[in-house]
Amino acid sequence: MSDKDLQARLDELETRLAFQDDIIHTLSEQVARQELDIRELWEAKKQLNTQLKDCLLYTSPSPRDS
Repeated sequence: MSDKDLQARLDELETRLAFQDDIIHTLSEQVARQELDIRELWEAKKQLNTQLKDCLLYTSPSPRDS
């Protein structure tokens, strides 16, 4: 292989590496955002579950009502 061929190959590899680094960075940011979203959704689910239990407690008939 000539020096020119080696340089072209090295340039191609450097370009691919830069692209992959950018993709990894982008995906890492996206995963971090999704983790926050999941935590928020988990908290909302817990709050809804608590509210549902409270509603069921207040709306269920007492044994004296039967």
